[in-house]
Amino acid sequence: MRGATHAKRAACTAAVALAAAACGGGGGGSGSAAVLSSSWGDPQNPLEPANTNEVQGGKVLDMIFRGLKKYDPDTGEAQDMLAQKIETSDSQNFTITVKDGWTFSNGEKVTAQSFVDAWNYGASLRNNQRNAYFFGYIDGYDKVHPADGSKQSADTLSGLKVTGPLTFTVKLNQKFSSFPETLGYAAFAPLPRAFFDDHDAWLKKPVGNGPYMVDNYTRGSQMSLRKWEEYPGADKARNGGVDLKVYTDSNTAYTDLLAGNLDLADDVPAAQLKNVRSDLGDRYINTPAGIIQTLAFPYYDQNWSKEGSEKVRKGLSMAIDREQITNTIFQKTRTPATDWTSPVLGEDGGFKEGLCGESCEYRPDEAKKLIQEGGGLPGGQVKITYNADSGSHKQWVDAVCNSINNALGNDRACVGNPVGTFADFRNQITGRKMSGPFRAGWQMDYPLIQNFLQPLYYTNASSNDGKWSDKEFDDLVDQANAETDTAKAVRTFQQAEEVVRDDMAAIPLWYQNGSAGYSDRLSDVKLNPFSVPVYNEIKVG
Repeated sequence: MRGATHAKRAACTAAVALAAAACGGGGGGSGSAAVLSSSWGDPQNPLEPANTNEVQGGKVLDMIFRGLKKYDPDTGEAQDMLAQKIETSDSQNFTITVKDGWTFSNGEKVTAQSFVDAWNYGASLRNNQRNAYFFGYIDGYDKVHPADGSKQSADTLSGLKVTGPLTFTVKLNQKFSSFPETLGYAAFAPLPRAFFDDHDAWLKKPVGNGPYMVDNYTRGSQMSLRKWEEYPGADKARNGGVDLKVYTDSNTAYTDLLAGNLDLADDVPAAQLKNVRSDLGDRYINTPAGIIQTLAFPYYDQNWSKEGSEKVRKGLSMAIDREQITNTIFQKTRTPATDWTSPVLGEDGGFKEGLCGESCEYRPDEAKKLIQEGGGLPGGQVKITYNADSGSHKQWVDAVCNSINNALGNDRACVGNPVGTFADFRNQITGRKMSGPFRAGWQMDYPLIQNFLQPLYYTNASSNDGKWSDKEFDDLVDQANAETDTAKAVRTFQQAEEVVRDDMAAIPLWYQNGSAGYSDRLSDVKLNPFSVPVYNEIKVG
């Protein structure tokens, strides 16, 4: 999904020290009615399910929406939520039955039409949704979202048909055996009629069908969510709500946590890792997560798409001492990456340790040689662009550059290029304004190897920010998706991953653990395999 980062700023100051308890608790009190406060960052885009592909907006969507599937907070397994059943005999034609009794928080019923309308909206070129690509396997996508950017010739996907109040059919344009497992991703959430009838009003105060409702939002300050008392699901909120407080520095969030001004900091910055266990004891969480940090490249810049440039990318990869950086900067809360997926998938799920081979090993002499063979660094220097509103990014980018500079014997071969906020950073990326490598953290949307490869590297995919393209890779992904045998599908995806490796489409850096700290007001705090707090299970008081 989405770059795994947090943009934050202090929400409580010394001037209101006497109100610290209320500020930290987002409303004070205890028990199921009490509100907790948590660190957060403003999302890049309005919170339309099909238009959110980054972590901060995703956190809110996961709180206010429920889809056909839901990912188990412990295992990540896709489980039925609003889906009564999903049936297929050929992995291409699906009949979906929606559970009865579900409503949106405004009282509207959730029906089959709620899903079909939402998916048609998300797929339409006219609506310019960043996650439109997730609907690309549904028949008729080429008509509602032409790949060449020409005017769409249809308003709805021909592969979607409502067959009853609670039933609809989906026809894909090719076999996709794992399609049901993708349906817990927020882009596939249902939408109420209110979304379409008064879109501007909905954007100001989104209405969903999850355990929380949006109460109010002030950009740059806070979003307040409150428990929806009539929520019909089994995963009801065990607290009164969550105040998501915006921070532009994760170190400030951590300081506020220790001062009692914040209940939950869901990204412990690298600078605090040496002391976090003595500061928080068992209120510090460090668990494996489906997150990988990479360096992406702008292939729309000819410096990175010309012949021989793959040698430069491989040389840069070999110049990075991953083990030293993960040990010293991250105190072993990161693990050097040896492929482009995540260990949380397991070997059966597609993780293949060592797939990157020597290209991901620290080999400074070979690094210098390869970069020279590839024509040298463009302009004699690489600038690694990153968002500066996370306390950790500057440290590791500087460390990566120091490693590259040492390997090349040039203390100006690599420099960091900070961008003030995550939103500005993302806008520069989507505006194709990168000229060199840039931070590209990826948090899985669902626990499939497909999700670590296709959205990032498939031609014109939703999160292919560098615009890398390779026909062999695309063909192998298509073959893997059509495979009904899971083991064979995984092997084919791994073959596609080898294409990524051979061209060093992106440099894998390290796998990331989820880390968080919380106040003594909270209990039952945990992170799911996506490194997101399971807010609805948290108790206050």
